[in-house]
Amino acid sequence: MNILMPQLGETVEEGTVSAWHKKVGEEVKLDEVLLDVETDKVATEIPAPVTGILTQVLVEEGETVVVGTVLAVIGDSLDTTEDLGSLTETTDDGEFDSSESATEEDAGLGAEVLEEGAPREETRVPGELLSPVVRRLIRDHKIDTKQITGSGRNGRVTRKDVLAFVEAGGDPEAKPDLSQTTSRLIDSDSKRIPFDRIRRVTAEHMVRSKATSPHVLQTMEVDFSYVDHVRLEARESWRKENGFSLTYLPFIGRAVCLAIKEFPRVNSSVEDDALVVHDLINLAIAVDLNFEGLVAPVIQDAGDQTVSSLAHAFYNVSQRAKENLLNADDFSGGTYTLSNPGSFGMLFTAPIINQPQVAILSIDGIKKRPVVVDGPSGDGIAIRPVGVLAQSFDHRAFDGAYSAAFLNKLRTILESTDWSKQL
Repeated sequence: MNILMPQLGETVEEGTVSAWHKKVGEEVKLDEVLLDVETDKVATEIPAPVTGILTQVLVEEGETVVVGTVLAVIGDSLDTTEDLGSLTETTDDGEFDSSESATEEDAGLGAEVLEEGAPREETRVPGELLSPVVRRLIRDHKIDTKQITGSGRNGRVTRKDVLAFVEAGGDPEAKPDLSQTTSRLIDSDSKRIPFDRIRRVTAEHMVRSKATSPHVLQTMEVDFSYVDHVRLEARESWRKENGFSLTYLPFIGRAVCLAIKEFPRVNSSVEDDALVVHDLINLAIAVDLNFEGLVAPVIQDAGDQTVSSLAHAFYNVSQRAKENLLNADDFSGGTYTLSNPGSFGMLFTAPIINQPQVAILSIDGIKKRPVVVDGPSGDGIAIRPVGVLAQSFDHRAFDGAYSAAFLNKLRTILESTDWSKQL
């Protein structure tokens, strides 16, 4: 049976083989994890559709191919042979190339057949055949591909090649030598924890974001008294009716959507030398996976949703994330991200922008604090629920005054809205 690159979402056109869990000749059982596939949005374990022997691996780790490409073959035994002439491999630019899988009978058609063990002549793949993931990395790091030796099929430069080149400081001859440093850090009590697929994807995205966007952080204190008045009053009835708590998050999400309508550039992305302002507000929400990783699924078309509908959407997508039930479509189209570390009592956090967005909001701990308030007889001290909202933004997209005005509008909405009418 041919194992194909799966369709990991309606908007996903390609995937990268990040790891094979089986080697050629090994037995594979039905539903056993066969390989890991990554896209720009998600990393997924691909199970074996049948029980058998892994007879061929046609796409190596680090290679990016389009949906439908034959990745491997599972047969009854190593003696099982498929008609490889029919296994057309898809290149990164969408063209099909069957020369790699030509059988001996096809030799008369001009396909070169190599004897077993014979070295294949390395050929340089033109830049237009690089996968979009690799092209993006090369563009972000301003790399000349001629300096990189490709380890992929026919010498193709893979994502791992580019990351290794960057780690080596851009020197094609250099290899990172951490022996002296690690010898001082690693002792008999140290434990080495390899990055899993989620951590690897997260690391790549975060490094790329810091390298791409000039980050600026602005913070603002907000009095959540108006929100608390409604939230605490409805707390018991809400939990009994819906099965989960009514938190601050949907109120803030609704206020963000209202503020964005007056400051639309916050809801945009940078493409080349232009700012693309989005009509729809698609809120991404950062979800912690029990300290094993972080994902940011998207609530589509959140702009006109009520606090109640946002509360249900946030809860549902968080539960699905923790149960590993999300697919690539759940991560697509985000235009603004909310991060919510406030449950841990943080004062404020400087979040990293979720590319290609231009801004992200951190919602930090909301606590009762003494504040100065205006009263009939002058200033006084009152106890109010106060929290810090911290926004990181891309200085290419807009300036500090625009971001500050947006945050001020957000604070005004939270502090003056009759939230009983927004549920």
